Amino acid sequence: MFFVLSALLAGAGAYALWQRYAGFADAPVSGIEAGETLLVERGDNFPHVLRKLRAAGVADGQDVEWQLLARQIGAAGRLQVGEYALRPGATPRELLAAMRDGKIVSYRFTIVEGWNIRELRAALAKAAPLKQETAQLDDAALMKALGHAGQHPEGRFLPETYRYNRGDSDLGLLKRAYDDMAKALDQAWNGRAADTPLKNKDEALILASIVEKETGIASERPQIAGVFARRLKLGMLLQTDPTVIYGMGSRYAGNIRRQDLTTDTPYNTYTRAGLPPTPIAMPGADALHAATNPAPGDALFFVAVGDGSGRHVFTRTLGEHQSAVREYLQRYRLQQQSPPAALPPQ
Repeated sequence: MFFVLSALLAGAGAYALWQRYAGFADAPVSGIEAGETLLVERGDNFPHVLRKLRAAGVADGQDVEWQLLARQIGAAGRLQVGEYALRPGATPRELLAAMRDGKIVSYRFTIVEGWNIRELRAALAKAAPLKQETAQLDDAALMKALGHAGQHPEGRFLPETYRYNRGDSDLGLLKRAYDDMAKALDQAWNGRAADTPLKNKDEALILASIVEKETGIASERPQIAGVFARRLKLGMLLQTDPTVIYGMGSRYAGNIRRQDLTTDTPYNTYTRAGLPPTPIAMPGADALHAATNPAPGDALFFVAVGDGSGRHVFTRTLGEHQSAVREYLQRYRLQQQSPPAALPPQ
């Protein structure tokens, strides 16, 4: 009778333990704050990871319950290195499965179309938790570290959104962006128009960067590229303000004066014929395609409409262009004289 009673008690205890365990595995954990993460590092065993969970505020379940769950779902001894989101409301099963399957936290960094190398590097320096390896490198040292010593860095990194994980470096991200630009430039150059005035891929990259900076709306890229391509064929000066601004560097204070247009620099396309020596910004894939496949036409000039839309007026003759400039200046003056718009109700 004693043995029967002991067996019944043992069975009842095991059943109660199983009931408690089953409820623990799929119940939302408590103590997690939004935005909390857990870092599984190389060499961490399961007890170490469990201590990190406790330190993050997870008090649910006994250690033996976590260990039983890890064995049941095949996570014991298979937790992958990386950073994991501790999402409020997640269950122990979901947390361990994520670490078993390597569902680590990823971050995003976007290189914006039209950024120059200074803007790109400044944004990278603020990207957390990206490991900073290039902060002490000047542009020449940076390109050497990337394996392209002697190459100017401007325009060499493709505008795109790049994912990275904790532990990745800014140098690694730039390497990916450089390789992506090389591939995009190859693709654009291989599909170039037969009558392009561009001599090589570097010239295509330079023109694409100018098109990127001159474009107010994306649909006009081929038209703007067409104007510059025709000017290059005719030997006309490009006369594009973004190159002048780039050549001014830190002297640029938000506006271009007449003396800036006549002050010679390697980037002043009002004083020097042809393309500038390097790109002036990071062009996107669409600008690369426009530069190598410009729209046909006979326009040699363009100027902003001045209505806030970003559109341009494209004209064929200098007289037509001067008329469009006068209309632009008239709209500009009217906008300067108009009273400020009323503030919306608070």
